[in-house]
Amino acid sequence: MIRIDAHHHVWRVARGDYGWLTPELPIHRDYLLDDLRPLLGDITATVLVQAAATEAETAFMLDVAQNSAGLVRGVVGWTDFAHREAPARIAALAGEPLLKGLRPMLQDIADTDWILHAEAQPAIAALIAVGLRFDALVQPRHLPVLLQLCTRHPTLRLVIDHGAKPAIATAGWQPWAADLARVAAETPALCKLSGLVTEAARDWLVDNLRRYVEHIIACFGSDRVMWGSDWPVVNLAGGYARWREATMTLLAALSKCERDAILGGTALKFYGLTRH
Repeated sequence: MIRIDAHHHVWRVARGDYGWLTPELPIHRDYLLDDLRPLLGDITATVLVQAAATEAETAFMLDVAQNSAGLVRGVVGWTDFAHREAPARIAALAGEPLLKGLRPMLQDIADTDWILHAEAQPAIAALIAVGLRFDALVQPRHLPVLLQLCTRHPTLRLVIDHGAKPAIATAGWQPWAADLARVAAETPALCKLSGLVTEAARDWLVDNLRRYVEHIIACFGSDRVMWGSDWPVVNLAGGYARWREATMTLLAALSKCERDAILGGTALKFYGLTRH
């Protein structure tokens, strides 16, 4: 079975549109595919996800993917969902074979309900019409909103990034656990097993993650969960290899079929990636 990293980034700091990537962060330097390749092991395909809220970022990522020698099989880009020309821009982006989805950075928008407002609905409709996916970069406060969004748009293909970022460092559980379970039960949404270690304490152990990982898998099932590294952000919390090793420990009790789905099969189907 193919192994896929369903969520990573690359960036060139000099591009200048990564507003969150401030100089005091240890990851404030360039990270490109040549830095990632030695970490991949048996992973042969990846999904490259936006890290800046600009259309220049989308163009940059598509260029990276097109020159990746087949490593990057899908790109999740960005466009302004509130712009009056958003439907036309989304239709144009859909013509790029490697562009598989879009990700408005909902966690950075103060208005929790923003994606439900009238101004964003033409973009959502256009996304559905052209068959692109919606990556939901959210926090626990957004889960009831995603429930409404998916109920309103039942054919929207949506994946929740980073398990909706539960407060692992403080052992936060509710309402995250109940809200996530309801989204899983009442919508066709998927969930990414990614980004969890950066929500944990700096000295995290595998057992600090276990309850959250098991809940995500119990709610969604292996055919609706996909693994991602969130590299290079994961370098803030132990790095690629440590997160991958923790994942394998946490998935050890699952069947081979279930592990194969989480580690590649789910992403392959959801994003419509090529096998080769």
